[in-house]
Amino acid sequence: MLIQLIGWLGSVCLAICAVPQVVKTFRTKKIDDVSWGFLLLWFSGEIFTLSYLFLIDWQTGVLHFPLYVNYAFNIILLLYLLYAKVRYK
Repeated sequence: MLIQLIGWLGSVCLAICAVPQVVKTFRTKKIDDVSWGFLLLWFSGEIFTLSYLFLIDWQTGVLHFPLYVNYAFNIILLLYLLYAKVRYK
């Protein structure tokens, strides 16, 4: 039970860490200070790690649901930031 709580707390913290940037970008319609390299590396890392997690969980039969929530939420936030990077020039 404690292990699950620790996993959930870590996943929630990591999942919401991009929220302030998303809110700021949405309000100001500016994203000049966020580099393409950062966004693309972050997005790639999320995709590769989520893929790895799916493959390992499929192979072992163990489900790491807190991590799925973290990566899925981060990918959604990142998609908005990538969209904003293109849209708000």
